Amino acid sequence: MLHPDPFRDIDRLAAQLLGTSPGSARVPLAMPMDLYRSGDHYVLHADLPGVDPASVDVSVDGGILTVTAQRSERTEHDVQWLTCERFTGSYLRRLSLGQDIDADHIAATYQNGVLTVTLPVAARAKPRRIEISHGAREETKVIEPSDSSGQQTTT
Repeated sequence: MLHPDPFRDIDRLAAQLLGTSPGSARVPLAMPMDLYRSGDHYVLHADLPGVDPASVDVSVDGGILTVTAQRSERTEHDVQWLTCERFTGSYLRRLSLGQDIDADHIAATYQNGVLTVTLPVAARAKPRRIEISHGAREETKVIEPSDSSGQQTTT
């Protein structure tokens, strides 16, 4: 037995007031993502279910990572929609990259509706150990300006 859902009626009223009808294209609200650091790289996972892999684009320009994707409109025309919650249209997400990202070696894969972008940490940003030299103090040599003969004197 079906029970009435008062929230469904409120959703329908809101859709009518906002001009969206069931089955119409709606703009995606967000591209959910996770971002974490693992060792010497960052990993970004973005959920893009139902998106054609050919429409996914990842680019870097001026320290900004841009992810775009397109989910095509539905082609069912002779149907009576009961509910329509899946968005169609374009997705866009921009992230500012820090100085510690090696932008030349960013890689991306798209599998099972999830975009994975690997952002390697630049060598200059990786922690490193500074070697300490031990022993006697080295003698410093001073090179004095040469005279007109072109010879230099060292003291």
